[in-house]
Amino acid sequence: MSQIAYPFDAYPFDIGACPSPAYVVDDALLRRNLELLRRVQEQSGARILLALKGFAMWDTFPLVRQYLVGTTASGQDEAQLGDETFGGEVHCYSPAFSEAEMAVVLQYADHLSFNSPAQWQRFRELVAQAPRRVSCGLRVNPEYSEGKVALYDPCAPGSRLGTRAVDLEGVDLAGLEGLHFHTLCEQNSDALEHTLAAFEERFGRHLAGRKWVNFGGGHHITREDYDVERLVRLVRDFKARHPHLEVYLEPGEAIALNTGYLVCSVLDIVENDGAIAILDTSATAHMPDVLEMPYRPEIIGAGEPGEKAHTYRLGGLTCLAGDVVGEYSFDTPLAIGDRLVFTDMAHYTMVKTTTFNGMRLPSICRIDEASREVRTVKRFGYEDYRQRLS
Repeated sequence: MSQIAYPFDAYPFDIGACPSPAYVVDDALLRRNLELLRRVQEQSGARILLALKGFAMWDTFPLVRQYLVGTTASGQDEAQLGDETFGGEVHCYSPAFSEAEMAVVLQYADHLSFNSPAQWQRFRELVAQAPRRVSCGLRVNPEYSEGKVALYDPCAPGSRLGTRAVDLEGVDLAGLEGLHFHTLCEQNSDALEHTLAAFEERFGRHLAGRKWVNFGGGHHITREDYDVERLVRLVRDFKARHPHLEVYLEPGEAIALNTGYLVCSVLDIVENDGAIAILDTSATAHMPDVLEMPYRPEIIGAGEPGEKAHTYRLGGLTCLAGDVVGEYSFDTPLAIGDRLVFTDMAHYTMVKTTTFNGMRLPSICRIDEASREVRTVKRFGYEDYRQRLS
Protein backbone atom coordinates (compact mmCIF):
# COMPACT_ATOMS: atom_id res chain seq x y z
CA MET A 1 0.00 0.00 0.00
CA SER A 2 1.22 3.47 -0.83
CA GLN A 3 2.41 5.85 1.86
CA ILE A 4 0.51 9.10 2.35
CA ALA A 5 2.67 12.25 2.50
CA TYR A 6 0.96 15.05 4.40
CA PRO A 7 1.85 18.73 3.89
CA PHE A 8 0.92 19.76 7.42
CA ASP A 9 3.29 19.48 10.36
CA ALA A 10 1.05 18.46 13.26
CA TYR A 11 -2.08 17.12 11.58
CA PRO A 12 -2.84 15.23 8.36
CA PHE A 13 -5.14 18.07 7.20
CA ASP A 14 -5.99 21.67 8.01
CA ILE A 15 -8.16 21.24 11.10
CA GLY A 16 -9.21 24.87 10.94
CA ALA A 17 -10.81 24.40 7.53
CA CYS A 18 -13.80 22.44 8.82
CA PRO A 19 -16.67 23.30 11.19
CA SER A 20 -16.58 22.04 14.77
CA PRO A 21 -17.60 19.40 15.48
CA ALA A 22 -17.13 17.58 12.19
CA TYR A 23 -16.43 14.13 10.84
CA VAL A 24 -13.66 14.35 8.27
CA VAL A 25 -13.03 11.48 5.83
CA ASP A 26 -9.71 11.30 4.01
CA ASP A 27 -10.16 10.17 0.40
CA ALA A 28 -6.53 9.05 0.15
CA LEU A 29 -6.88 6.73 3.13
CA LEU A 30 -10.23 5.45 1.87
CA ARG A 31 -8.74 4.61 -1.50
CA ARG A 32 -5.84 2.82 0.21
CA ASN A 33 -8.32 0.53 1.96
CA LEU A 34 -10.27 -0.01 -1.24
CA GLU A 35 -7.15 -0.98 -3.17
CA LEU A 36 -6.45 -3.70 -0.63
CA LEU A 37 -10.04 -4.94 -0.81
CA ARG A 38 -9.84 -5.06 -4.59
CA ARG A 39 -6.71 -7.20 -4.29
CA VAL A 40 -8.58 -9.57 -1.97
CA GLN A 41 -11.36 -9.88 -4.53
CA GLU A 42 -8.97 -10.51 -7.40
CA GLN A 43 -6.86 -13.08 -5.56
CA SER A 44 -9.62 -14.93 -3.69
CA GLY A 45 -12.53 -14.77 -6.12
CA ALA A 46 -14.83 -13.39 -3.40
CA ARG A 47 -17.17 -10.52 -4.10
CA ILE A 48 -17.00 -7.72 -1.51
CA LEU A 49 -19.99 -5.58 -0.56
CA LEU A 50 -20.14 -2.32 1.37
CA ALA A 51 -22.24 -2.83 4.51
CA LEU A 52 -24.20 0.40 4.81
CA LYS A 53 -24.78 -0.17 8.52
CA GLY A 54 -21.06 0.52 8.97
CA PHE A 55 -20.41 3.29 6.45
CA ALA A 56 -23.08 5.13 4.49
CA MET A 57 -21.43 8.41 3.49
CA TRP A 58 -22.87 8.28 -0.01
CA ASP A 59 -20.91 11.31 -1.18
CA THR A 60 -17.93 8.93 -1.35
CA PHE A 61 -19.74 6.22 -3.32
CA PRO A 62 -18.48 7.31 -6.77
CA LEU A 63 -15.04 6.39 -5.39
CA VAL A 64 -16.07 3.24 -3.52
CA ARG A 65 -17.99 1.69 -6.40
CA GLN A 66 -14.84 1.70 -8.51
CA TYR A 67 -13.67 -1.15 -6.27
CA LEU A 68 -16.64 -3.01 -4.72
CA VAL A 69 -19.53 -4.84 -6.35
CA GLY A 70 -22.45 -3.47 -4.36
CA THR A 71 -23.98 -2.84 -0.96
CA THR A 72 -25.64 -4.77 1.80
CA ALA A 73 -28.64 -3.31 3.63
CA SER A 74 -30.47 -3.92 6.88
CA GLY A 75 -33.90 -2.85 5.63
CA GLN A 76 -35.88 -0.79 3.18
CA ASP A 77 -34.16 2.59 3.53
CA GLU A 78 -30.63 1.23 3.26
CA ALA A 79 -31.70 -0.90 0.29
CA GLN A 80 -33.08 2.14 -1.48
CA LEU A 81 -30.00 4.20 -0.63
CA GLY A 82 -27.72 1.48 -1.98
CA ASP A 83 -29.66 1.21 -5.22
CA GLU A 84 -29.96 4.95 -5.79
CA THR A 85 -26.49 6.13 -4.78
CA PHE A 86 -24.20 3.14 -5.28
CA GLY A 87 -25.71 0.78 -7.84
CA GLY A 88 -24.36 -2.68 -8.43
CA GLU A 89 -25.73 -5.54 -6.36
CA VAL A 90 -28.05 -4.78 -3.44
CA HIS A 91 -28.18 -7.42 -0.69
CA CYS A 92 -30.59 -7.15 2.22
CA TYR A 93 -30.99 -8.93 5.55
CA SER A 94 -33.17 -8.20 8.56
CA PRO A 95 -34.10 -10.23 11.65
CA ALA A 96 -37.70 -9.87 10.47
CA PHE A 97 -39.55 -8.09 7.67
CA SER A 98 -43.05 -6.69 7.76
CA GLU A 99 -45.25 -6.97 4.67
CA ALA A 100 -45.05 -3.22 4.09
CA GLU A 101 -41.25 -3.22 4.27
CA MET A 102 -40.94 -6.29 2.09
CA ALA A 103 -42.94 -4.57 -0.64
CA VAL A 104 -40.34 -1.80 -0.68
CA VAL A 105 -37.28 -4.02 -0.33
CA LEU A 106 -38.32 -6.08 -3.34
CA GLN A 107 -38.09 -2.97 -5.50
CA TYR A 108 -34.36 -2.69 -4.82
CA ALA A 109 -32.84 -5.96 -3.57
CA ASP A 110 -31.01 -8.44 -5.78
CA HIS A 111 -30.24 -10.80 -2.89
CA LEU A 112 -32.43 -11.26 0.15
CA SER A 113 -31.46 -13.21 3.28
CA PHE A 114 -34.21 -14.30 5.65
CA ASN A 115 -33.55 -14.88 9.33
CA SER A 116 -35.82 -17.92 9.70
CA PRO A 117 -37.59 -20.51 7.55
CA ALA A 118 -40.89 -19.01 8.75
CA GLN A 119 -40.00 -15.64 7.22
CA TRP A 120 -39.05 -17.34 3.94
CA GLN A 121 -42.28 -19.30 3.86
CA ARG A 122 -44.29 -16.19 4.66
CA PHE A 123 -42.82 -14.14 1.83
CA ARG A 124 -41.82 -16.65 -0.83
CA GLU A 125 -44.93 -16.00 -2.94
CA LEU A 126 -44.46 -12.24 -2.68
CA VAL A 127 -40.87 -12.67 -3.81
CA ALA A 128 -42.01 -14.75 -6.77
CA GLN A 129 -44.32 -11.91 -7.82
CA ALA A 130 -41.65 -9.21 -7.47
CA PRO A 131 -40.95 -6.92 -10.44
CA ARG A 132 -37.34 -8.11 -10.50
CA ARG A 133 -35.64 -11.43 -9.91
CA VAL A 134 -34.47 -11.75 -6.30
CA SER A 135 -32.08 -14.47 -5.14
CA CYS A 136 -33.14 -15.56 -1.67
CA GLY A 137 -31.11 -17.15 1.10
CA LEU A 138 -31.28 -18.04 4.77
CA ARG A 139 -29.12 -16.68 7.56
CA VAL A 140 -27.81 -19.52 9.71
CA ASN A 141 -26.19 -19.60 13.13
CA PRO A 142 -23.01 -21.74 13.23
CA GLU A 143 -23.16 -21.60 17.04
CA TYR A 144 -19.47 -20.80 17.14
CA SER A 145 -18.08 -17.59 18.51
CA GLU A 146 -14.80 -15.94 19.42
CA GLY A 147 -16.37 -12.57 20.16
CA LYS A 148 -15.16 -10.79 23.28
CA VAL A 149 -18.09 -8.41 23.76
CA ALA A 150 -21.49 -10.06 24.24
CA LEU A 151 -23.34 -7.01 22.91
CA TYR A 152 -21.74 -7.59 19.49
CA ASP A 153 -21.79 -11.41 19.45
CA PRO A 154 -24.35 -12.75 16.94
CA CYS A 155 -23.73 -16.32 18.12
CA ALA A 156 -24.08 -15.76 21.86
CA PRO A 157 -26.38 -18.24 23.65
CA GLY A 158 -30.02 -17.37 23.03
CA SER A 159 -29.22 -15.27 19.96
CA ARG A 160 -32.16 -14.26 17.78
CA LEU A 161 -29.90 -13.91 14.73
CA GLY A 162 -29.84 -16.79 12.30
CA THR A 163 -31.26 -20.31 12.27
CA ARG A 164 -29.51 -23.17 14.09
CA ALA A 165 -28.85 -26.45 12.32
CA VAL A 166 -31.21 -28.31 14.67
CA ASP A 167 -34.03 -26.00 13.60
CA LEU A 168 -33.61 -27.00 9.96
CA GLU A 169 -34.45 -30.64 10.57
CA GLY A 170 -37.33 -31.54 8.25
CA VAL A 171 -37.56 -28.01 6.83
CA ASP A 172 -38.13 -27.59 3.09
CA LEU A 173 -35.43 -25.24 1.77
CA ALA A 174 -36.53 -25.51 -1.85
CA GLY A 175 -36.23 -22.18 -3.62
CA LEU A 176 -33.48 -20.82 -1.38
CA GLU A 177 -30.31 -20.16 -3.35
CA GLY A 178 -27.90 -19.16 -0.61
CA LEU A 179 -26.79 -19.38 2.99
CA HIS A 180 -25.59 -16.43 5.04
CA PHE A 181 -23.66 -16.47 8.32
CA HIS A 182 -22.24 -13.64 10.38
CA THR A 183 -20.22 -14.34 13.53
CA LEU A 184 -17.31 -11.90 13.63
CA CYS A 185 -16.67 -8.46 15.10
CA GLU A 186 -13.36 -6.69 14.45
CA GLN A 187 -11.57 -10.03 14.09
CA ASN A 188 -8.74 -11.55 12.11
CA SER A 189 -8.91 -14.30 9.52
CA ASP A 190 -8.02 -17.03 12.01
CA ALA A 191 -11.45 -16.47 13.61
CA LEU A 192 -13.03 -16.83 10.18
CA GLU A 193 -11.13 -20.08 9.63
CA HIS A 194 -12.56 -21.55 12.83
CA THR A 195 -16.04 -20.24 12.05
CA LEU A 196 -15.93 -21.65 8.54
CA ALA A 197 -15.10 -25.10 9.92
CA ALA A 198 -18.09 -24.90 12.27
CA PHE A 199 -20.33 -23.67 9.45
CA GLU A 200 -19.39 -26.50 7.11
CA GLU A 201 -19.72 -29.09 9.88
CA ARG A 202 -23.25 -27.97 10.75
CA PHE A 203 -24.57 -26.83 7.37
CA GLY A 204 -22.37 -28.51 4.76
CA ARG A 205 -25.15 -30.89 3.75
CA HIS A 206 -27.30 -27.89 2.80
CA LEU A 207 -24.78 -26.48 0.33
CA ALA A 208 -25.65 -28.79 -2.56
CA GLY A 209 -27.88 -27.01 -5.02
CA ARG A 210 -27.17 -23.56 -3.61
CA LYS A 211 -25.61 -20.73 -5.62
CA TRP A 212 -23.92 -18.53 -3.03
CA VAL A 213 -22.69 -18.22 0.54
CA ASN A 214 -22.31 -14.91 2.35
CA PHE A 215 -19.52 -14.93 4.96
CA GLY A 216 -21.00 -11.83 6.62
CA GLY A 217 -19.00 -9.00 8.15
CA GLY A 218 -16.65 -8.32 11.03
CA HIS A 219 -13.57 -9.06 8.89
CA HIS A 220 -10.95 -6.46 9.88
CA ILE A 221 -9.25 -6.83 6.51
CA THR A 222 -7.65 -3.38 6.37
CA ARG A 223 -6.23 -3.48 9.89
CA GLU A 224 -2.44 -3.42 9.86
CA ASP A 225 -1.99 -6.86 11.45
CA TYR A 226 -4.77 -8.63 9.52
CA ASP A 227 -3.65 -11.84 7.82
CA VAL A 228 -4.83 -11.13 4.29
CA GLU A 229 -3.08 -14.14 2.79
CA ARG A 230 -4.95 -16.47 5.14
CA LEU A 231 -8.27 -14.89 4.09
CA VAL A 232 -7.43 -15.36 0.43
CA ARG A 233 -6.48 -18.98 1.07
CA LEU A 234 -9.66 -19.67 3.05
CA VAL A 235 -11.91 -18.33 0.32
CA ARG A 236 -10.04 -20.11 -2.47
CA ASP A 237 -10.05 -23.40 -0.59
CA PHE A 238 -13.76 -23.07 0.16
CA LYS A 239 -14.48 -22.38 -3.50
CA ALA A 240 -12.36 -25.38 -4.48
CA ARG A 241 -14.47 -27.57 -2.20
CA HIS A 242 -17.67 -25.98 -3.47
CA PRO A 243 -16.99 -24.75 -7.00
CA HIS A 244 -20.67 -24.08 -7.65
CA LEU A 245 -20.85 -21.40 -4.95
CA GLU A 246 -20.23 -17.66 -5.20
CA VAL A 247 -18.68 -16.23 -2.01
CA TYR A 248 -19.59 -12.81 -0.63
CA LEU A 249 -17.94 -10.77 2.11
CA GLU A 250 -19.67 -7.71 3.54
CA PRO A 251 -17.24 -5.78 5.75
CA GLY A 252 -18.55 -2.40 6.84
CA GLU A 253 -15.84 -1.37 9.24
CA ALA A 254 -12.87 -2.54 7.16
CA ILE A 255 -13.84 -0.26 4.28
CA ALA A 256 -13.60 2.92 6.35
CA LEU A 257 -11.19 1.74 9.06
CA ASN A 258 -8.66 4.44 9.95
CA THR A 259 -9.92 6.76 7.20
CA GLY A 260 -11.66 9.47 9.22
CA TYR A 261 -11.54 11.86 12.15
CA LEU A 262 -13.81 13.74 14.50
CA VAL A 263 -12.70 17.33 14.96
CA CYS A 264 -14.05 19.07 18.06
CA SER A 265 -13.35 22.09 20.26
CA VAL A 266 -12.83 22.77 23.96
CA LEU A 267 -15.71 24.90 25.30
CA ASP A 268 -14.83 25.07 28.98
CA ILE A 269 -12.49 23.67 31.62
CA VAL A 270 -13.73 22.87 35.12
CA GLU A 271 -12.20 21.24 38.17
CA ASN A 272 -13.46 18.24 40.15
CA ASP A 273 -10.83 15.79 41.34
CA GLY A 274 -8.80 16.88 38.36
CA ALA A 275 -9.21 19.06 35.30
CA ILE A 276 -12.22 18.38 33.09
CA ALA A 277 -12.42 19.75 29.54
CA ILE A 278 -15.96 20.07 28.17
CA LEU A 279 -16.12 19.56 24.42
CA ASP A 280 -18.61 20.60 21.76
CA THR A 281 -19.13 16.93 20.96
CA SER A 282 -20.47 13.96 22.93
CA ALA A 283 -19.62 10.34 23.55
CA THR A 284 -23.24 9.28 23.83
CA ALA A 285 -24.54 11.33 20.89
CA HIS A 286 -21.60 11.43 18.48
CA MET A 287 -19.42 8.41 19.27
CA PRO A 288 -21.71 5.94 21.08
CA ASP A 289 -19.41 2.94 20.72
CA VAL A 290 -17.10 4.65 23.23
CA LEU A 291 -19.74 3.81 25.83
CA GLU A 292 -21.26 0.69 24.25
CA MET A 293 -18.12 -1.28 23.40
CA PRO A 294 -16.57 0.38 25.47
CA TYR A 295 -13.28 1.71 24.14
CA ARG A 296 -11.00 4.74 24.36
CA PRO A 297 -10.47 6.50 21.02
CA GLU A 298 -7.10 8.00 20.18
CA ILE A 299 -6.48 11.74 19.91
CA ILE A 300 -3.70 13.10 17.73
CA GLY A 301 -0.95 14.45 19.96
CA ALA A 302 -2.43 13.13 23.22
CA GLY A 303 -1.15 10.45 25.56
CA GLU A 304 -2.34 8.19 28.33
CA PRO A 305 -3.27 9.82 31.68
CA GLY A 306 -0.07 11.04 33.33
CA GLU A 307 2.08 10.28 30.31
CA LYS A 308 2.36 13.95 29.36
CA ALA A 309 2.49 16.99 31.61
CA HIS A 310 -1.21 17.92 31.69
CA THR A 311 -4.03 15.39 32.16
CA TYR A 312 -7.72 16.08 31.51
CA ARG A 313 -10.94 14.15 31.64
CA LEU A 314 -12.78 14.89 28.39
CA GLY A 315 -16.54 15.28 28.81
CA GLY A 316 -19.37 15.68 26.36
CA LEU A 317 -22.05 18.33 26.08
CA THR A 318 -25.15 16.32 27.02
CA CYS A 319 -26.82 16.03 30.42
CA LEU A 320 -25.88 12.35 30.73
CA ALA A 321 -23.57 12.11 33.74
CA GLY A 322 -21.55 9.38 32.07
CA ASP A 323 -21.02 11.33 28.85
CA VAL A 324 -17.25 11.08 29.24
CA VAL A 325 -14.84 10.07 26.49
CA GLY A 326 -11.92 9.30 28.79
CA GLU A 327 -8.74 10.73 30.28
CA TYR A 328 -5.93 12.07 28.12
CA SER A 329 -2.69 13.95 28.70
CA PHE A 330 -1.17 16.75 26.65
CA ASP A 331 2.22 18.45 26.45
CA THR A 332 0.72 21.90 27.08
CA PRO A 333 -2.42 22.99 28.99
CA LEU A 334 -5.67 22.96 27.06
CA ALA A 335 -7.35 26.29 26.47
CA ILE A 336 -10.87 27.25 25.51
CA GLY A 337 -11.12 27.18 21.72
CA ASP A 338 -8.45 24.52 21.26
CA ARG A 339 -9.32 21.87 18.69
CA LEU A 340 -8.86 18.16 19.30
CA VAL A 341 -8.85 15.47 16.63
CA PHE A 342 -10.13 11.98 17.42
CA THR A 343 -8.91 9.30 15.00
CA ASP A 344 -10.71 6.39 13.30
CA MET A 345 -14.15 8.01 13.37
CA ALA A 346 -15.52 7.16 9.90
CA HIS A 347 -17.09 3.73 10.43
CA TYR A 348 -20.16 3.06 12.60
CA THR A 349 -19.70 6.30 14.56
CA MET A 350 -21.13 8.38 11.72
CA VAL A 351 -24.19 6.18 11.20
CA LYS A 352 -25.03 5.80 14.91
CA THR A 353 -25.23 9.47 15.88
CA THR A 354 -28.25 10.93 17.67
CA THR A 355 -29.63 14.39 18.48
CA PHE A 356 -30.07 13.60 22.18
CA ASN A 357 -30.48 16.86 24.15
CA GLY A 358 -31.06 18.59 20.84
CA MET A 359 -27.38 18.36 20.01
CA ARG A 360 -26.68 19.08 16.40
CA LEU A 361 -25.00 16.29 14.49
CA PRO A 362 -21.37 16.89 13.51
CA SER A 363 -20.84 18.30 10.04
CA ILE A 364 -19.42 15.93 7.43
CA CYS A 365 -16.28 16.80 5.45
CA ARG A 366 -13.92 15.17 2.95
CA ILE A 367 -10.22 15.67 2.32
CA ASP A 368 -9.31 15.73 -1.36
CA GLU A 369 -6.64 13.13 -1.99
CA ALA A 370 -4.65 15.32 -4.39
CA SER A 371 -4.95 18.88 -3.10
CA ARG A 372 -5.52 17.93 0.58
CA GLU A 373 -8.19 20.62 0.72
CA VAL A 374 -11.09 20.07 3.13
CA ARG A 375 -14.59 20.28 1.66
CA THR A 376 -17.71 20.42 3.83
CA VAL A 377 -20.24 17.95 2.42
CA LYS A 378 -23.05 18.48 4.92
CA ARG A 379 -24.00 20.76 7.82
CA PHE A 380 -26.85 19.99 10.19
CA GLY A 381 -29.15 22.55 11.77
CA TYR A 382 -32.42 23.11 13.53
CA GLU A 383 -34.60 21.73 10.71
CA ASP A 384 -32.75 18.41 10.75
CA TYR A 385 -33.52 18.09 14.45
CA ARG A 386 -37.11 19.30 14.11
CA GLN A 387 -38.07 17.04 11.22
CA ARG A 388 -37.13 13.90 13.15
CA LEU A 389 -39.72 14.45 15.87
CA SER A 390 -43.00 15.48 14.22
